[in-house]
Amino acid sequence: MKIPRAIITAAGRQQRKIPLQTFVDRNGSARSVLQLLLEEVAPSGVEEIAIVIRPDDQKLYEDAAGDMASKVTFVEQKKPHGYGDAVLQAAEFAGGDPFLLMVSDHMFVSDSDGKTCAQQLVDRASRLECSVSAVQATHEANLPYFGTIGGHRFAGEESVFEIDRVIEKPTPTEAEQSLLVPGLRMGYYLCFHGMHVLTSQVFDVLREHQSALADGESLQLSPALDQLARDERYLAYQMEGRRYDLEGQYGLLMAQLAIAMDGKDREDVLAGIVDLLAHIRR
Repeated sequence: MKIPRAIITAAGRQQRKIPLQTFVDRNGSARSVLQLLLEEVAPSGVEEIAIVIRPDDQKLYEDAAGDMASKVTFVEQKKPHGYGDAVLQAAEFAGGDPFLLMVSDHMFVSDSDGKTCAQQLVDRASRLECSVSAVQATHEANLPYFGTIGGHRFAGEESVFEIDRVIEKPTPTEAEQSLLVPGLRMGYYLCFHGMHVLTSQVFDVLREHQSALADGESLQLSPALDQLARDERYLAYQMEGRRYDLEGQYGLLMAQLAIAMDGKDREDVLAGIVDLLAHIRR
């Protein structure tokens, strides 16, 4: 299965400014979050990238993309009607093919030598020829921040699970009742990593859900993914890597530290952290 395109969503009220933030990359150079996300995608073999943005944000994003701006198509979400609606705006861009979907308010750090998180996911979905969402074992204290899956191990594939349920930001009680996955440590669940490879079937499901919305309701992605799990084979891949939610408290700080510790100046950064800790007043 070929995945020729990627969609990055960046139109949320809180989310839209995060890709414009400046980080220091693994080589010690100042880069925007958006540049780092585009570089995350590049080795995966994806040929075209669309970014879903708010109206009037295109110039800001072109500047943030730097020399990669010419490779990006911008799609506007006119009004903030939910994450599912943002994805649906890019249906024409996807062109009926499977596509890589990423959020722009996460930073990704791979633990696989030579492969980004996006590359791992695209490789796995291409071989398994179906929708695959990246997941990460996450403590139940963080369930209010992530979509979470329930399922069972997929025969013959290490770190792959067949998805039975998807619930957005479940309570611990919901998770215990519906989202237990055999083999995980007690108190841990498989939560979304911030990227998916999805077939075009998800657009049909989103349109179906959109037609059933009451006035004022927003269109979300997780209920559509929950239905997708019933309509076709839909798997989860436990990523060799970590995601950092940049919207969370100290999220930007933790992501920057993770990237710095993964880079060429790791020893200098570590020495600086030790020195900082030594001077903290108790």
